[in-house]
Amino acid sequence: MTHVPSAFQPKEMRSPRPSLRRLALLGATGSIGRQVCDLVERHPERFALHALIAGTDAAALEAVARRHPEAHALLANPGGTDAGRAARAIEEAICDPDVDMVVVAAAGAAALAPTLSALDAGKDIALATKEVLVMAGELVRDRMRRHGSQIFPIDSEHSAIWQCLWGEKERAIRRLILTGSGGPFLRRPLETLETVTIAEALAHPRWKMGPKITIDSATMMNKGLEVIEAHFLFDVPYADIDVIVHPESVVHSMVEFVDGSVKAQLGVPDMHLPISVALGFPERLEGITPAPDLAALGRLTFEALDMVRYPALALAREAGQRGGTAPAVLNAANEEAVALFLKGQRRFVEIVPSVREAVERAEPNQELTLETVIAADHWARAQVRTSAGGSSRVRSKLPA
Repeated sequence: MTHVPSAFQPKEMRSPRPSLRRLALLGATGSIGRQVCDLVERHPERFALHALIAGTDAAALEAVARRHPEAHALLANPGGTDAGRAARAIEEAICDPDVDMVVVAAAGAAALAPTLSALDAGKDIALATKEVLVMAGELVRDRMRRHGSQIFPIDSEHSAIWQCLWGEKERAIRRLILTGSGGPFLRRPLETLETVTIAEALAHPRWKMGPKITIDSATMMNKGLEVIEAHFLFDVPYADIDVIVHPESVVHSMVEFVDGSVKAQLGVPDMHLPISVALGFPERLEGITPAPDLAALGRLTFEALDMVRYPALALAREAGQRGGTAPAVLNAANEEAVALFLKGQRRFVEIVPSVREAVERAEPNQELTLETVIAADHWARAQVRTSAGGSSRVRSKLPA
């Protein structure tokens, strides 16, 4: 039987996709959300926006909504309005029978509850928010299988792996190989990282992304989160998921097979491409990006990831292998530490130690429910806020 990971049972094997795909877009004003809107405008015969959902930026949402007057526009945190009412309105929008797919591109942990609601309603998910699977991978997979939903990855690395797996058999897979650019500090002397500024950490050499994921790229925590995400998406053991540094960001990831062959997916560093693959599957849309000019590139380079420079990867693997709510602690602690750094309240070199301290102090709950995940998330954030960049004054344990 042709292997397609359980998250990606091809739609044509069950029922044909509609000719016009109606989307609810969670995270409409972010980087991915804006690019989704671009694709909708470029392909009105294929996609339509049913709902535009943003966090707190009413002005940005209004600007997007003006370009898409057919869509319902909703703020998750409107301010001065009952939060429960806003949450119910969002749930109604994403679960509406007219919605064919929910695009989850909201930042961080806030995307989890709406994603679970969409899965409960049997909606397909185009997933850009890796934190959803990092926090609650088992919970998400259970809801997906129970309600017959599908998850299509938007992360460029997971999209690349997915594309490499098309037509392959499960027993043929030896390992998954995620690639990473190395971020802005790949060559910077380690002793100078103590003085990294916010502007330096946000200066990614290849990708244009939001602030949080750009900082994650600088620490390479993004690769650690992606290892956990890949484990849940493709049902591959952590030991068979590797990371390699590829500064050019042209090879987005690879799959090695048991016969020694390797498949790689190449493309210019542009998120429009993996977005279009997720939204358009099983078809490819024409003219999304130019193909990479390999002759002009001259060469593509690869190197082993320096675990001393990037300790976040080993920390993420440890949390993933511990299971239960440990990945939720990792994710929340990282979000909080990055937020503190972006506010100037934590040094760059204190981000990963702050996360490590939270992971080591937590006692993960192995009973994974939305409630236990949220409790772990809140505990980890408090732990990081009350620590001093790795020397915590908090001695409490994560509640069971």
